[in-house]
This record gives sequence, structure tokens and C-alpha cells, in this order.
Amino acid sequence: MSHQSDYDIVIAGAGFAGALTALCLNECGFNVCLIEKGKHPRFAIGESSTPIADMILRSLSSKYNLPWLYDFSRYGSWQKAHPEIVCGIKRGFSYYKHYPGKEFSTDENHCNELLVAASVSDELSDTNWLRSDFDAFLVTKVEEAGIDYFDRTEIISAIRENNQWEFNTVNNNNTITISGSFFIDASGSGILADKLFSVKSSADNFLTNSFAVFSHFDNLPCWTDMLHQKNIATGDYPYDPDNSALHHVLDEGWIWALRFNNNRTSWGFALNGNDASLQKMQPQEIWKTMRDRYPDINYILNDAAFSAEPGNIVRFGRLQRKLETCFGDGWAAMPHTVGFIDPLFSTGIAYSLAGIERIVEMLSGNRSFEQPLYDQLKEYENIVFEELKLIDMLVAGCYETMKHFSLFNAWSMLYFTFTIMYEQRRLKNLPVKYFLEADNDEVQKIANSTYKELLALTAQPTISQQDIDTFTDTIRERIKPYNTAGLLEPSSKNMYHHTIAKL
Repeated sequence: MSHQSDYDIVIAGAGFAGALTALCLNECGFNVCLIEKGKHPRFAIGESSTPIADMILRSLSSKYNLPWLYDFSRYGSWQKAHPEIVCGIKRGFSYYKHYPGKEFSTDENHCNELLVAASVSDELSDTNWLRSDFDAFLVTKVEEAGIDYFDRTEIISAIRENNQWEFNTVNNNNTITISGSFFIDASGSGILADKLFSVKSSADNFLTNSFAVFSHFDNLPCWTDMLHQKNIATGDYPYDPDNSALHHVLDEGWIWALRFNNNRTSWGFALNGNDASLQKMQPQEIWKTMRDRYPDINYILNDAAFSAEPGNIVRFGRLQRKLETCFGDGWAAMPHTVGFIDPLFSTGIAYSLAGIERIVEMLSGNRSFEQPLYDQLKEYENIVFEELKLIDMLVAGCYETMKHFSLFNAWSMLYFTFTIMYEQRRLKNLPVKYFLEADNDEVQKIANSTYKELLALTAQPTISQQDIDTFTDTIRERIKPYNTAGLLEPSSKNMYHHTIAKL
């Protein structure tokens, strides 16, 4: 049995959140250790970055003396600095509505399309991260910084005495005791918190109920090529939708298609968990069912070849989960460990990065880990739970509207509006406490009242065009004071060229 020296902070989980937290805390002068159950490079899902994520990367880069991190905040600088780390161009969010049994079609007003640009050029674009590459790179930076890193190391149990943790860990059948004053759970699920602290995670009280079936594929046909084959005009598009977070909206849920610059695509179905017939199926059966229902999806997946990783179809059960508490005596959990809703609005990376900002700031301001830290952690918990609630409502509304694309289109504008509000605050260097302005009374009022109206509308046996128009007008009116991007302007025809302030 070997004994490891005492650390100030022990972090579990070397995904990008755990590794970046370690790097920032190390720069703050803490003696940090990072423990990873697996080994890099390893497959991970959750690849879509956003303007908010890029802003936070730049902020962490300058605040914690990590100049190399800045390059990863835009596609152009990433390609110049690290072309060997695979990523993809993500110019914005694209949505295409498919109807069961029918080929995709639209009209000159783009009635079944929605493209929301997040950047003005490929050079300044957001990115899709090939997580196995990016996460592995960050771990090399952890080791270069002299931070102790243990991989293939599993934490078996923890004891806390006299304000010190003793973690019993196993690495290749060797037991190692690692001790530290404070512990951060960046493992990205609720399993470890349950094992070490008996803190339960549950899917209760969520409005959203979804599950996912996904993989990575090589050389999938481009959607833009298919549109051209169908003689669907793309001349007024703000960007090429294959260079974006591409969503195919179905009646049963939606598909993500995220391309990387090595011909690999992350492709997955996020499906409505209230659909009992789909829930019962095996992953392969779900795959076949969705291909049989949607001709264009069938065409895209017809010759689909698995990428080396993961090499098969993966199924996640219900995606929604939340720990009953975010912290305890001597420990705290990162937001992605605390809870998750659904990947629909690509909130994951940005939300994790916002969590790093907060946790590092709290700890660097409370180096002795005494009472003031716990007052701040209590506030952090309230904030995280409130944010998850808002994201949950925004996503749940989308699942309510999947069958009615014009409603989906109108409802999704709440997310884009709140994002713009949050981005504006950050750009003006105003203090940001809550992700997506979840603490803003006006945001809460708009979200809650509109969601109630949406539920009343979708509960009707039939929804008339008049109903849809009224609902759309209501949203247009409510977001007006904050709508700097011309969202829901009829003249835009669902094509939004500049939705973000100048970066």
C-alpha cells in the first residue's frame, strides 16, 4: 500500500471540465491532483461548442495564464495552432423538419427550415470538438504543468477526518491512498457522489423526458448535397448547414449531425421518452424504425460506416438527472456532474465552462475552505438548480412542438433570446451569475407564461394556423425589448445571418 502526499484539492474525472479546472486551480497556487478512472484518448459525447463557450475559454485563458487555450475559441485560430486536434466548423444552429413517410420538402419562405447563424465566417466560427482528441490534449497540458495525474485509477471509498479526505483508490490492483483538503467531482455523472457521499441522483421533477441512441460514422453524405439533388434553393442561407450543429426534427424527437474535419460525423437520435413503443426497442431496432419512417434519414444512413470509436450503436437511457445536492463537507460537484437535461441547444460545453469559472473563483477566494466557502457553495447550488430548471423548460417546450414546426420555430426563439441577453452581459463585462440569465425576472416571466400557453395549445385536439400565428405574435411581442437579432421577423424567412453581437 503506497501513500500519496497531501493535496489541497483532489479532482475526479479528467474530461475537459476536470482537466481545465485542475489547470486553473494550479495557476492559483493550489497543489492539485487529478484522478481518472479510464485512460485517454477515450470516446466521449457532447461535442458542440457555442459563442458563450468561446467567450469563457478566452476569459479563462487570460485570467489563469493559459495563453494556449485562447486558440481553441475559434475555428481559424484552432486550425493554425493545432490542426492535428480534430474539430469541425460550427457556424450556427440548423433545423430541418421531416414528416413520417415523406421526403423532405420546403418552400421559398423556408417553412420547414430554420438557420440561426452564430458567427460571421468560418475563420471566426465556433467548433465541434472531437472530444477524444481535445480531452486527451488537455491531459497532456495537465502533466506538462506538473500536476499529479493518475489514470486507470478508481476511487473505492472516502473518509473525512479533521478536515482532510483520505481516498482509497485502486490502480492495476494496487491500492493507493490519496489525501486532500477539498474534493471536486468532475466525473460527469451521479455515480461517484452516490458511492462516496450517498447523494442520490434522480430523473424526478423534470419536464423533459428523452433518451438517446447514437454513434460516430465516417463519410456520411452531406445534407446540402441532398438539398441540391432535390432542387431546394440554398442561395439565401447564411452558411452551409453541414458546417453547423445540424438538427433533423422528427415527430418522435430529433437528430444531431455534427461534422468534424476528418470526414467523421457524430450522429444521434434524441427521442421522446414518453413514447412507450420506442422505449421498449433495442438500439438496432430503433435505428431501423427511424430509417423506415423517414426516407431522407434512410438515404443518409444507407451506407453508414462506423468510425473506429465507438464502433457500434450506443444507447443512453433517460438523459435527465439531477443530484439532490451540489456540495457537502469538503466537496463540490461540477454542473455537468450535478445534472443534465438534453443536448438540444448545445448547452453542455458552455455550461461546464461556466461552472469552471465559478468553482475556481470560489476556491481561490476561500483558500482555507472555511465557512464563507460553504455560504457560497449554497448559493452555487441554488444557481445551478435554477439554471437546470430553465434549460429543462426550454427543451421540454421543443419536444411539445416537434410535430408542428412553426410552433417549434417560435418557441425556440426564447432560447436564442435568452442566449443573446447572456452574451450581451458578458460582452459588456457586466457580472454574470446565472447561465442564460436564469435569475432575470423578465426571463422567468416570459419562459413560464409562454410555456403554460404552449401546453394549453398543444393539448388541443387540432391546432389551427390562426392559433400558431397568435402564439408566434405573442412571442415576438414578449422578446421585443431584447431582440437585437431580428428573430421572428417575417422578412427573414427563418434565415438569421447575425444573431450575436460583435465578438
